[in-house]
Amino acid sequence: MPSKRNDVVIPETSVRANWKCMVFTCIVAVANMQYGFDTAIVGGFQAMPGFLKVFGFPDKTARIGYGIDPTFQQLISSLMTLGSFVSSLTAGVFGWYFGRKPALWLGCLVNVVGLTVQIATTNKGVIYLGRFLLGLSNGFLVTFSNIYISEVSPAHLRGVMLVFFTFWVNFGSLMGSIINYFAAKMLTKTCYIMPLGTLFIVPVVLAIAIIFVPESPRWLLYANKQEEGKKALQILRVESTDQEYIDIEWAEMVRGMEEEKHLARSSDWKDMYRGTNLRRTILCYAAMSSHAASGIWFAIAYGTYFMQIAGVTQPFLYTIMNLCIGIFSTLVGMYVIRDMFGRRFLFWGSSVGCGLSMAIIGIGGAVKTSQNSKDVGKALIAGVAIFTFFYNVGIGTVSYPVGTEVVSTRLRTWTVGTAISLGYVLAWFVSFFTPYFINPKKLNWGVKYGWIWAGSNFICALFFYLFLPETKGRTLEELDELFENRVSVKDFPKYCTKIGAEAVHDVQVTMGRVPGEKEPVVNHVEKTSDEVA
Repeated sequence: MPSKRNDVVIPETSVRANWKCMVFTCIVAVANMQYGFDTAIVGGFQAMPGFLKVFGFPDKTARIGYGIDPTFQQLISSLMTLGSFVSSLTAGVFGWYFGRKPALWLGCLVNVVGLTVQIATTNKGVIYLGRFLLGLSNGFLVTFSNIYISEVSPAHLRGVMLVFFTFWVNFGSLMGSIINYFAAKMLTKTCYIMPLGTLFIVPVVLAIAIIFVPESPRWLLYANKQEEGKKALQILRVESTDQEYIDIEWAEMVRGMEEEKHLARSSDWKDMYRGTNLRRTILCYAAMSSHAASGIWFAIAYGTYFMQIAGVTQPFLYTIMNLCIGIFSTLVGMYVIRDMFGRRFLFWGSSVGCGLSMAIIGIGGAVKTSQNSKDVGKALIAGVAIFTFFYNVGIGTVSYPVGTEVVSTRLRTWTVGTAISLGYVLAWFVSFFTPYFINPKKLNWGVKYGWIWAGSNFICALFFYLFLPETKGRTLEELDELFENRVSVKDFPKYCTKIGAEAVHDVQVTMGRVPGEKEPVVNHVEKTSDEVA
């Protein structure tokens, strides 16, 4: 629905009309591809004889003739997560002083260094260093790409544009799995050096492409660069709507910044744990933690290895199939978040779906015997496929829109950075302890591991149903006002904010109109869903 400021109807323009902003956000979102790309490639190494010849040991009892030390298995996954945690934690400081684009360039540079280190050595200690550097890089790439997209997107399209996070992670995972499938046939160390070499593509292309992307108008505004900020907004919106609406959006940003500075107790990062910001921080942390709580990092990092030890034939092909399901369901998610459902429903509904999918996997583990292992294998594949669909339609689609929009504009880099750090801590926890549960030499739970994730998903569903307000269609400045006024979950959708009307008044005064003089109604309306590209 179009939003209204006084008597001025603000049009909700289509995706096609906002093509320029869509291109910019899509370019920046490519940064997220590296995380899925790398995780899929390195996760697949653990089932490659050529890789295990260098970093593993002969094991006649293993299906492929080689085993891998659980400690090495844990560290090559968890050290990247640890590096991502460290860099996300420092994102607030860097983003406050230097902005979004320099952070992305720094992430690309560190990524190239980390990859070079891993390719150039067979020493496990140096491999650990390379993994940590890659983690530092990915922390910045994920954090700042999503903050940027949240800050530059039109309010009614913010959800669609932030879904690019999930799309590129899935696309990266798909590309990594396809590359691994062919590389696995090589029995020398080329089988892992070649896939690692393809990881240079994303940071190099991204570093060049973002030269042409404007800086975040909101960051420029907070950095006291108002002229540059207004020019950046003009570039992002100029072909999508009329000039007066661009002026209103800018006036709303300026007024929102002034209100935040007036209400701020200090310029300290600790403000995110004080007053009304505490509620916003908890919601942001919950949104970012929902990834790990769903079990997705287990599915991405250990999916191929898990299906091998469960006796599933051609595990690489099944992984590729599930990633294709992931991409398809992400596209479905783009549609439903724009035209059908709000954030709140998608969050708790998909958590229930993911929980039921993991329960199917857990039940398979409980009933598995030597006589029915084939049938259990089919149930496992079905459970993973259903999980992939629900995750990407819901949690994967709405977590970053919610996580980046519920927080204070002034504290966004601090709050989102620490929230993503928390998500990485939980992902590290999963990647570090998962081998103890699924490795035959440890607890050997196998598919029964799904029960843990069923429970965590149901807990998430209850939390989001009770505590997450509906944020769809609100500008970031409107959300600041809603949280500052302590509006309840129930009243969030129907609450009328004042900041938009005040922004219209500011524009009227600037243009020389008498304050209070009514504007004629502007009859611009949102394009129908079948026109949305």
